[in-house]
Amino acid sequence: MNDERRVAGRGAPRPATAATVTPMLAQLEPLETWFFRTLNQLVEPLVRAGVGSPGLLPTGAIVLDTARRKSLRRFNVPLLATVLGDLVLVSTVRSRAQWIRNVAAEPRVRYWMLGRPREATAVVVAPGLETVDAPGTAQRVRCLASMLRPWSNTLGMSFAILAPAPEASP
Repeated sequence: MNDERRVAGRGAPRPATAATVTPMLAQLEPLETWFFRTLNQLVEPLVRAGVGSPGLLPTGAIVLDTARRKSLRRFNVPLLATVLGDLVLVSTVRSRAQWIRNVAAEPRVRYWMLGRPREATAVVVAPGLETVDAPGTAQRVRCLASMLRPWSNTLGMSFAILAPAPEASP
């Protein structure tokens, strides 16, 4: 009887569909959130102290300090970043990453690199999000944002370009 079922296709495993995979992924979300929070708590003090920062190599770890959208409470997250001259580029492929939404809502950020805090203004490039150019956004930032837009739309990646904040006048 088992042989007859397999021949008829009844015993063959069914292929995964969006209807079967989506509930499984939803069950994994709390585990993913817990994993990244725990990892960030372990890594953040080291990265803030300068361990793994871009230096000899243009890519390394930074700690981004931003305000939460609703509570305005400060939030730190370690991220991989690439230094491009005086710009710092950070990205994520996680569509549920809250830091990118926080930065889009409040582009004035602080980040730690090589053990020192730095003030910056962020320009976010993300799927479904219109890139907002603040007054005085440098041409090189607008150019980089326009080059990243196709990658963002095609691959679903989100980017934040961190430009040095203008110096406060005395």
